Amino acid sequence: MSESNGPNDDRVSTEKLPGRNRKRFPDISSRAYEHPADRSALVALRKLTGFDTVFKALSGLLPERSLRLLFLSDSVRVSDEQFAHLNAMLRDACYILDLEKVPSMYVTMDPQPNAMCIGMDAPVIVVTTGLVELLDEEEMRAVIGHEVGHALSGHSVYRTILLFLTSLALRVAWIPLGNLAILAIITALREWFRKSELSADRAGLLVGQDLQASMRGLMKIAGGNHLHEMNVDAFLKQADEYEAAGDLRDSVLKILNVLPRSHPFTTIRAAELRRWAATREYQRLMDGHYPRRTTDKDASVSDAFRDSANHYADTVKKSKDPLMGLIRDITNGAGDVGGKLRDRFTGAGTSQATAERPAESAADPDATPDEDQPESPLP
Repeated sequence: MSESNGPNDDRVSTEKLPGRNRKRFPDISSRAYEHPADRSALVALRKLTGFDTVFKALSGLLPERSLRLLFLSDSVRVSDEQFAHLNAMLRDACYILDLEKVPSMYVTMDPQPNAMCIGMDAPVIVVTTGLVELLDEEEMRAVIGHEVGHALSGHSVYRTILLFLTSLALRVAWIPLGNLAILAIITALREWFRKSELSADRAGLLVGQDLQASMRGLMKIAGGNHLHEMNVDAFLKQADEYEAAGDLRDSVLKILNVLPRSHPFTTIRAAELRRWAATREYQRLMDGHYPRRTTDKDASVSDAFRDSANHYADTVKKSKDPLMGLIRDITNGAGDVGGKLRDRFTGAGTSQATAERPAESAADPDATPDEDQPESPLP
């Protein structure tokens, strides 16, 4: 039972659940949990040349009715009669985030653990059987909260466009922009969607209010149902190692690896979520101090831009990635930019032993190769 006076009560209310209490956030705006990178990526997407053309064209042509009929005919609709425990979690998530209209939700047969929120007119949540079988109740609650967060933020529209552009590319070939323009839009959509996942992870935490459950869910998505073999701290250390590893070549490979993906890597998501849960911003939100939907129309666009700029500046400042380190050097006016670029890209200068070796031991570029040393096959 809720301790609030109703859905419009301005106080953060508490819902009684077995064994613990959870808070409710009346009139909460998606601005309360949206990641700064999500907002800035969406702004960049909307400014991309050709996006308006594609958006307007697809808004009226995407067969959303057909999509809904497909789910009705070939998936199981969550209700009080089917997957009742998921239906209870869905209604609970909408209650906590004060989403008045509960989205339709379906379970579809697919061994791959996945969930999505799609729809142009109204959001529809789809979860796979692989995900339902993988997660326990509290982990699943965080995932459903994640998808409800997508719905509250209005992400389903852009997610649907991305889905159709990538899956049905041939059907939109008639759009007068050319393949390169379509590819650019798909790339920008994927970049935005990866950032939007960080926002939705935060929404999932607000719904589940159990950081460990959120961490467990991400670990299971990465490593399967073997929690007795996994450790949250060790899992998060992987994110640190991934960020700091290698030289600029590794930085480039990281970018290439993530480009085709719709989701960030799981270790990165876990690290980002735990980092946010430790902030004063999160604590104030849990204490009831958060932006309201009734004030969205008065929200300052310049404040959003400033928050995004501050986030990226802080990311560059604190990042251990070699590429971000080079950007810091250039920004700070480092003298030998060319030398630093060479060293960062080849890994030279990172070893203390290499840096301290005697000058006479360095190879003479004009010297004749030793007879026992094989010549390079490269010209």
